[in-house]
Amino acid sequence: MVLNFVSAAITTGPATWPDVEKLFGVRGEPSRCWCRWFALTGQDWKATPPKTRKEQLKAKFDDGPEPGVLAFRGGEAVGWCAVEPRQCYPRIEQSQVLKAAGGGAPQGTGVWSVSCFVVSPGHRRSGVAAALLDAAVGHAFAHGAEIVEGYPVDPSLRPKAGSADLYQGTVKLFGAAGFFTVSTAVPGRAVMRLRR
Repeated sequence: MVLNFVSAAITTGPATWPDVEKLFGVRGEPSRCWCRWFALTGQDWKATPPKTRKEQLKAKFDDGPEPGVLAFRGGEAVGWCAVEPRQCYPRIEQSQVLKAAGGGAPQGTGVWSVSCFVVSPGHRRSGVAAALLDAAVGHAFAHGAEIVEGYPVDPSLRPKAGSADLYQGTVKLFGAAGFFTVSTAVPGRAVMRLRR
């Protein structure tokens, strides 16, 4: 009997390290980045090998709360969404996308960022990202967030954006989840927020 996992129900929950490690695997961008791109800036990123990035992400699970959520189909982890207080992501705080949003950007531990999505091939465009975003918002609010922020791509303004460029999600995805647009000052990119 062949199971059609794409039609199976999607469940979500706080991430666990063993499932994240298995999902990210040993090949591809997730296994090199380990969701540390936004946590490390410039020279720190260049000086940190993938094995160390992996250890850094694993250590986040020891401190709690979990640094993200997972989506499952048929008991298998098929997607990840990173969500933490924005102050955990210095690259986002220094980004042109956020700076272009203007000086009124909220600050402090009550602002959480949805920084990254990873969805397994074969499960893309099947509702996994939407389920992950919903779970990420719930996770952030359950741990004290007042605002959840995203930095998605607008594919209509960046028609050449491929799946590798959409790891921060799309404007359509965030809009469907109730986020409002704060800035589109950087062409093809937005800052979007959802308040508790």
